[in-house]
Amino acid sequence: MTTTPTQQMTTTFSESSSLFRPRPVFQRRRDWLFIWATRIAVFFSAFLLLWIALEIGIQALPAIRKFGLGFFWGTTWDPVEEIYGAWPQIYGTLVTSLIALIVGVPLSFGISIFLSEDFLPKPLRTALIIVVELLAAIPSVVYGIWGLFIFIPFFRPIQMFLFQHFNWLPIFSTPPVGPGMLTAGVVLGIMIIPIITAIAREMLVSVPPELRAAAYAMGATRWEAIFGVVLPAAIGGLLGAVVLGLGRALGETMAVAMLIGNARGISISLLAPASNIPALLANEFAEAGPEQVAALMYLALILLAITLVVNIAAELMIRRVKFALTASWE
Repeated sequence: MTTTPTQQMTTTFSESSSLFRPRPVFQRRRDWLFIWATRIAVFFSAFLLLWIALEIGIQALPAIRKFGLGFFWGTTWDPVEEIYGAWPQIYGTLVTSLIALIVGVPLSFGISIFLSEDFLPKPLRTALIIVVELLAAIPSVVYGIWGLFIFIPFFRPIQMFLFQHFNWLPIFSTPPVGPGMLTAGVVLGIMIIPIITAIAREMLVSVPPELRAAAYAMGATRWEAIFGVVLPAAIGGLLGAVVLGLGRALGETMAVAMLIGNARGISISLLAPASNIPALLANEFAEAGPEQVAALMYLALILLAITLVVNIAAELMIRRVKFALTASWE
């Protein structure tokens, strides 16, 4: 039985109009519940952050009143004399995190590119992806033990080479003793590789394949397509992965406490023992008196502020890079 054009138009209109029918009541309620659940989760996260910062600030208030801003650039940490300065710990935290980024970011991006492209058969590539993701689940204390008994003996000849041939540089001017800022920074770099790699690979895989196809159609080689199209398209996610890795490096405690040397002074040399904020908190909090607890809380507040500033700066940088890339493509 054939249908007339009028009947076909009526059928098409009835089918299309079904798309605009009011949704059932239970679906609207489900959407409403989902929206409010996400709102509650967001506000709870913000409330939790403010609560933690407020509690730490209240505990640190005696030290803030006593030492003021001079606490930031004080270089002496002496619980016996009740003299506290945070600059050696701040310096150690920033330097070890910077070393971790220098070591971890290039390796992470290289591994993520290798695992996101078709350089290997799919079963082998899948197995390597699982191995990389499992590395992120290793406890930090295991990294610390591995660093003490395996990495330090392995890394010591490299440190001696740096000292013997480059001791005219201030950063290699002291003989290595094993634990130190360079050792802790390199191990931190190894620790953040799985996190950055996993996120960066997901960002590269999510790049639309049409972009690669367009680059190949224009005559680009594989590497030209990767560095000229894929990486710029995923730059926002890649920078986000770096920020997450930096957050892990800034807040890492046990591995750094076991490898940095826990020296109270400050030295420009990367081969010398040092200290950082998380390691000092872990080492002294259990036996601290009331005034020392306040000073440690002041340190914790500084670490929280550093992390917050780094994340805000990274977010602004990601937005600027995205805007610049969008403008250049247009």
